[in-house]
Amino acid sequence: MFQENLFFSVLFLVFALSAAIQLFYYMYFYLAPCIYKHQGISGAKKPVSVIICARNESENLRDFLPAILEQDYPDYEVIVVNDCSEDNSYNILGEYLQKYPHLRVSNVNKDPKFAHNKKFAQFIGIKAARNEILLFTDADCQPDSSQWIDGMVSNFTGKTDFVLGYGGYLKKKGLLNKYIRFDSLSIAIQYLGMAIRGIPYMGVGRNLAYKRNVFFDNKGFGSTTHIISGDDDLFVNSNSYGENTRVEFRKETHTRSLPASTFRKWVIQKKRHLTTAPYYKMRDKFLLVIEPTTRIIFYATFAVLVSWLFLWPYLLIIFGLRLIAQIIVIALAQKKLNEPGLAGFWLIFDIFSPLINGTILLSNTLRRPGKNQWK
Repeated sequence: MFQENLFFSVLFLVFALSAAIQLFYYMYFYLAPCIYKHQGISGAKKPVSVIICARNESENLRDFLPAILEQDYPDYEVIVVNDCSEDNSYNILGEYLQKYPHLRVSNVNKDPKFAHNKKFAQFIGIKAARNEILLFTDADCQPDSSQWIDGMVSNFTGKTDFVLGYGGYLKKKGLLNKYIRFDSLSIAIQYLGMAIRGIPYMGVGRNLAYKRNVFFDNKGFGSTTHIISGDDDLFVNSNSYGENTRVEFRKETHTRSLPASTFRKWVIQKKRHLTTAPYYKMRDKFLLVIEPTTRIIFYATFAVLVSWLFLWPYLLIIFGLRLIAQIIVIALAQKKLNEPGLAGFWLIFDIFSPLINGTILLSNTLRRPGKNQWK
């Protein structure tokens, strides 16, 4: 009996400690974007180069590129790097070139002797850019308003090198779409919150801006050129810090991307994104691992303890405190980032997402290195 009580007492302490860590993440990092107030910056509208890399994206270019070419901004160019496309991209871009004088196209021809990933196309676009401020998005993305460029660029001051934006996914029917949007929202409140607290660690290429000189002064993508992904998050992770990084996620500055249509396609996409995780700074890897690990411990120890009714009133109080913090953050984050309809699914997604991401990360670790893919 003594040993049994000792076991459950230790388990309760583990549960309480994991709950305390969870509350810290929610109230310090995740709540930060929800209560953040953007500071208006006045001054001249600086010239901008919007860079989009595309490979076989003809339908998306036709559907989404006009929204970028028709932004309400006085001085900007749009550079589309048409990288070895074998579809109708060349003709569609040719049509748009006649209609939009601020559109520029860099065509990369296929060379069987030279396989390259998206970073090479990105480098071509950056090299071609005429302006110091670079704004990045993808071919399957569209801005939520005509004020996207204006809002993102307004954050650049003398000290600002990076502006981290929010890139969500288009709302569709079905559970998979809700999970994809939950995953995107969860990641956003994490990287935005950490940046607000002075610990920027990543950005998303769907909505990211930085200065051209920062890219070349830091030798571009440097030692990460061989990694499939990371043209966005690894570059931010290596070169951003509290003083040179700002966040921008007012509703008019959001971008929306096409979500994966099947779970298999989403897993492939997620596996590509997670290839960058081992290359983060040790500090960032520690902070990113602690939260999902303690989340699993929190739910697992709660399930064991409550099934034995061990100190159950205190269990429910601690569980309730985290749940209240979670509800507050979810409600505010959904409103702030314009992601309605996720609250009813959040708890179940919250339980299973660390297991899903952990499985995908383990799969990446165990598999053989892949080819130097573009996407």
